[in-house]
Amino acid sequence: MSAIPAEAVTFSELSRNPRAVAERAARLGRVRVTHRDATDFYLTAADVEDRRDQTLVTAARLFLALIRHDPAARTLVIAMSEVFPWVRHLDSDELRSFTLELVEALSDAAELENDVNAQEAIAGWRATARIKSDPEEYAAALQITFGDFGRVEVPE
Repeated sequence: MSAIPAEAVTFSELSRNPRAVAERAARLGRVRVTHRDATDFYLTAADVEDRRDQTLVTAARLFLALIRHDPAARTLVIAMSEVFPWVRHLDSDELRSFTLELVEALSDAAELENDVNAQEAIAGWRATARIKSDPEEYAAALQITFGDFGRVEVPE
C-alpha cells in the first residue's frame, strides 16, 4: 500500500504492449492494471516488492518488541488515537486489546503473508466503537437476545 496512487494501465494495454508496460512498471516501481471483468492487480518490480516486504517485517518486529518491553503498550496506545480517532469510544482495556490484536495481526502479515487479520481487527474494533458511540444503540446491543436473526450485513 502506498499513499501515492499508482499509475494505471488497462489489461488490454498490457496484452497489446507488455514490454512497454513492464518498462513503465520498472521505472515507476509499479503500475496498476485495471480489468473490466476482473479484479485490478499491480505489476511490480520484484526488488521493490522485496523491499516493501522487508519494511513491513521490520515495522512489525519493532511493534512487537515495544509491547514485550512495555506490557501496557503505553506508547502504542497513545499513538492509536492519532491513527484511529474513533478509539475514543473504547475503554482503556478495549484499547489495549485492540492495540495488541493489531500488532499481532501486523506480525502475521509480515511474517506469514496473512494480510486479512489486520483489516479484520480494524473493522471489528471500528464496529465496536461505532456501536459504543451511540448510547441508545449500545444499550440495545447489551440486551439479551434469543433465536436466530439471520444474516448480518455490516456497513462500511
